Amino acid sequence: MPADLHIHTTASDGRFSPDAVLSMALQCGLSYIAITDHDTVDGLISLNNSLKSIVADIIVIPGIEFSIDLPNHEVHILGYYINPFDHRLHEQLKVIVEDRSQRIQKIVMKLNELGYCLTVKDIMEAAKDATSIGRPYIARALVAKGYFHTVSEVFERLLYKNGPAYVSHYKLSPEHAIDLISKCGGIPVLAHPGLIGDDAIVQKMVNYGVRGIEVYHPKHNSTQTNHYKQLAAKNKMLITGGSDFHGIPSRYPEQLGVFTVPDELAIRLREYGHA
Repeated sequence: MPADLHIHTTASDGRFSPDAVLSMALQCGLSYIAITDHDTVDGLISLNNSLKSIVADIIVIPGIEFSIDLPNHEVHILGYYINPFDHRLHEQLKVIVEDRSQRIQKIVMKLNELGYCLTVKDIMEAAKDATSIGRPYIARALVAKGYFHTVSEVFERLLYKNGPAYVSHYKLSPEHAIDLISKCGGIPVLAHPGLIGDDAIVQKMVNYGVRGIEVYHPKHNSTQTNHYKQLAAKNKMLITGGSDFHGIPSRYPEQLGVFTVPDELAIRLREYGHA
């Protein structure tokens, strides 16, 4: 049976609600899924009641994805089997979410200076029930206003890193993220290492104490997949993978169940998390 260990919902920057993701996962026959929203566990918490009636059909792994503070590289660390109710986790997430809110205001100011008539209210309407609001919602608001045709176009023109309307946000250090995930009962895993662009950074994350590597990812080519599979084996680390599903049109995969991994990876992750 297939699994997908990297999925986002409307709690962060995905297009589908946690309940909708769960329904789609059931329809396409996934045996394990991991909800790994950016800087929030609200999507997981909202699923509690839904899971009671279908626990035999699918296993939902509680997860999260943290952005890491490295100035010249995009590094993310996934946390699997975290306790979504841990008070230390919520204290840290509150700091991150508040910073994201301030970031939105700064980006709006930049956009206004560039001639785009956009308000914080416009972005909040695009975000709806999201807790962790990032650049994708700003892009969607600009598309809704008619300034651009697609979210990708907004990123290409304005919101790419260090772009005209880009503003950085508060991020955890690698050591802090790994320590926090571990203290919350979770397993820290390096996300999509092929997108980092520097294997020296990947090795540093291994040295810092990540317990696994996301070997299988839609943006990894076969060479990268084989390379990181060997690296994980060499360091006796867990191998994970997932679609990084957001449900964004034109971004592969557009549908859940298109990019999957063998459930044996999820089983090993589960065994490690319950050891």
